[in-house]
Amino acid sequence: MKRTLTSNHYHKFFLLALLIFSTSVLTSNYANAQGCSDAGFCTMGAMRPDQPFSKNLNVKLRSVSMTQYIGLTKFDDRIISYIAEANVGIGDKWQAQIKLPYTFVQGPLANTNGLGDVSLSLTRSLVQNQDWQINGTLGAKIPTNDANFTNDVGLALPMYYQTSLGTYDIIAGISFINKNFLIAAGVQHPFNQIDNGFKWGIWSEHPLTETANEYPVSQFLDRGTDAMLRVEYNLRFSKWSMNFGILPIYRFTSDKITNPETGEREKLENTKGVAVSGLIGGTYNFSVRSSLKVLLGKQVQQRYKNPDGLSREWVNTITYLYRF
Repeated sequence: MKRTLTSNHYHKFFLLALLIFSTSVLTSNYANAQGCSDAGFCTMGAMRPDQPFSKNLNVKLRSVSMTQYIGLTKFDDRIISYIAEANVGIGDKWQAQIKLPYTFVQGPLANTNGLGDVSLSLTRSLVQNQDWQINGTLGAKIPTNDANFTNDVGLALPMYYQTSLGTYDIIAGISFINKNFLIAAGVQHPFNQIDNGFKWGIWSEHPLTETANEYPVSQFLDRGTDAMLRVEYNLRFSKWSMNFGILPIYRFTSDKITNPETGEREKLENTKGVAVSGLIGGTYNFSVRSSLKVLLGKQVQQRYKNPDGLSREWVNTITYLYRF
């Protein structure tokens, strides 16, 4: 008897293809791409990717999710984070979000792990009608440590090995959403100096001196202010969806460090500018309550220097989301 493929078969094939593609990316030794930085503001509130659009005006969204994030750096560091997130509707127009990651870093200098920065945000529906909506977000990031992890003999590690950025940040953003398009913009500003002590001289007697000297100095780093723009196109069906987008992140102000030789504060050249990523993602809805999301990113352009450790070669996320 000849068998025909139903829409349910296609949905299963689509989900399987996403998982196979995601796994192949993670195991590849030739990755060369970058997604959103670990600063994380491009996944907060109105700035996050693959947002649902509803023609109903009074939708109260409540959800919890768990995300596995994997990023690879040009120094062969692997960053693995598990991110717990909750979104709770407040009235008809407000939504609160909290994110808490736990991060593991594996690299040639050391292996570290610990809590990542806590993200908090409030998002308000500013304009909503039958065809489109505008949302605004105000949020903050709270550090969980001083970003000064050391190796097994007490030498300060680069920011690439830190599980926290070590700064108190404020975030603001806005988005436009309709059935097929998402356009979002946001700004993130840090308020304090990072208490990181990494400099080349302290590694001079270590067997990994040459490797350590490849990382940018980050002694008492001041991160610059970032702005982001997300432009995304969505194809949505009853059980699954796909999204394609571009994500530029622009650093307006140069990073600053304390010069290890003079002890004076100085601006770092080539730390301003834009990093641009191309993104592709997919979602499979098991039911109206639960979904599986996959997101991949590829670098188009990056800043020359990233002393804050936020540069990534490959970024991949897999998220299970439950709505209630």
